[in-house]
Amino acid sequence: MSKPGVSASLRTELHSAQAANPQPKPDDAFVELHDFVFDDGGTLASLKLHYLTLGTPRRDASGAIANGVLLLHGTAGSAADLAQAAFFDTLYGAGQPLDLSRYFLLIPDAIGAGNSSKPSDGLQARFPHYGYKDQVRAQHLLLERIGIQHLKLVLGTSMGGMQTWLWGEMFPNDMDCLVAIASTPAAISGRNMIWREMIIQAIRSDPAWNNGDYSKDSPPKNWIKAVIPLSAIMTGSAQQLQKQAPTRKTAIDLVDKLETDGEAYDANDMLYAFESSADYNPAPKLNAIIKPMLTINFADDLTNPPEHLHLPTASNYTEVMIPVGPASYGHMNLAHPAVWASALQSFLQRLPHER
Repeated sequence: MSKPGVSASLRTELHSAQAANPQPKPDDAFVELHDFVFDDGGTLASLKLHYLTLGTPRRDASGAIANGVLLLHGTAGSAADLAQAAFFDTLYGAGQPLDLSRYFLLIPDAIGAGNSSKPSDGLQARFPHYGYKDQVRAQHLLLERIGIQHLKLVLGTSMGGMQTWLWGEMFPNDMDCLVAIASTPAAISGRNMIWREMIIQAIRSDPAWNNGDYSKDSPPKNWIKAVIPLSAIMTGSAQQLQKQAPTRKTAIDLVDKLETDGEAYDANDMLYAFESSADYNPAPKLNAIIKPMLTINFADDLTNPPEHLHLPTASNYTEVMIPVGPASYGHMNLAHPAVWASALQSFLQRLPHER
């Protein structure tokens, strides 16, 4: 999950960094997929996919874009999360892991997120229920439409990390390598699943939810009081929360602010996003992943605790566990690429085609 776990101090940090270091503005565009069929049999006559791009595409002799990198965002987030100043400062600059002079970055809004098609566009609970596999198939079709047949890299954070595992299984030859951050290649269970089910039940039991058929003028809001502060606990770190709320009063004030910020979320969009993980279980087919793959996880991540990661031991996998440091953010380390950029750089530099 992205936004609920992003603190006010983090947003200030990102905005300050952006002001001090002007960054390239991403280009944005849309692709429309007609008569998209979801895995559960649902259909959508027009599935709109929004995406951002950074860098310059380079084409091979056949005209296909040859330097594409696919970046995938987390639950309840959007492509904009991966176009923040922190990423430009640490990943996208000259000599950095995803140097924009070398790579063409494509960052889509997942189905149900950002400016892509989502329940709150009007269909509400009549919007087809989607899963992570639907997300990955849609992303693959998006790449085909814009002329990318093969990727240099697929990299995802949180939900995007889980989708990265699926990319390796569903399209094993369509990339040079993969990087999954803050994720595990197993069906969601334990504390992570309990948290998700609490979110789902809080929305469905909200008196104003009305089976998803509510007016935009009077949306359900009671669910926010439980979901958003809980999400901050699950995706943040005790260290950062203590800094933000060192007293009883500041803790109460922080809860109030989180709830106010949470009103920006639509209940159906949030519900669909969390229910979409139901089809996720790459574990039985991990041997289908044949390309080099890096997994980066964090020692203080409550959603993916280190002792329950279920990571493969095959030779094509590289595992990195980032220890708790003086400035650690739990699951939300994914929004601080300075924490994991060196691990990414080291992995890429070991690959023969990148050396």
